[in-house]
Amino acid sequence: MSSLVVVGVDGSSSSHAAVVQAAREAQRRRAELRVVHAFSWPVAPMYAPLDPSPLNGLAHDAAQDARRLAPEVEVGEAVMIGGAVSVLTAESRAADLVVVGRRGIGGFVGMLLGSTAASLAAHSHCPVLVVREETDDAGPIVLAVDGSPEGEAAVDFAFAEAELRGAEIVAAHAWLPDHASAGTGVESVERLLAHAVAGRAERHPDVTVRQEVLSGETREVLIEASRKAQLTVVGARGRGGFSGMLLGSVSQALLHHAHCPVAVVRGRA
Repeated sequence: MSSLVVVGVDGSSSSHAAVVQAAREAQRRRAELRVVHAFSWPVAPMYAPLDPSPLNGLAHDAAQDARRLAPEVEVGEAVMIGGAVSVLTAESRAADLVVVGRRGIGGFVGMLLGSTAASLAAHSHCPVLVVREETDDAGPIVLAVDGSPEGEAAVDFAFAEAELRGAEIVAAHAWLPDHASAGTGVESVERLLAHAVAGRAERHPDVTVRQEVLSGETREVLIEASRKAQLTVVGARGRGGFSGMLLGSVSQALLHHAHCPVAVVRGRA
């Protein structure tokens, strides 16, 4: 089966940024791109059926933008009935990557993250790339490493993405120093980082990896590290997460506050 990138659109400026990034991702992967707009029909009987033409036009215009950006990419478009999260979650079953904007149309000014992005990152069957309105393909890929089995898929995604982009990986683990065991603590974290990336270098020989032990609270130091990154990659739920929590606190913090696009990787469910 050929590769597929899906992008969710809603007509917002954040959505346009997602289309731009999705076209780049499809081009890198030599994948098909599918532009999807989801909407819900009014359910009250007093409403007359809506004319879907403007909605079709929204998806069509976004697809045309993608074709102009990446003319060699095969671009399809669809208008689907249903909530954005449920529609895009269903689309993610056949996709290699789903791309959405960080904040959708109609969001409150103070809400940095649209509900679609957070919910989709928690439920998608493939990696989700959440895009800011201002993106830059310069800088390294920051990989948040926690040593958990759930984080393995994020490591694999980061290496594959780094190879596609020709980017360096900064494999980072945050650690709060304990003066009583500072030396052994650093050594333990360094071993964790080395173990996390072990074996990937052979499969991705052109990817340079820099391992960094960051001192401080995990969310704060990763948000700061994202300032100079072109992408931050994180697992959906890391070590110590509650079994019922689909999206961990670090993932949520990065989605809200990172200074670059964020890829949340759950692997396939």
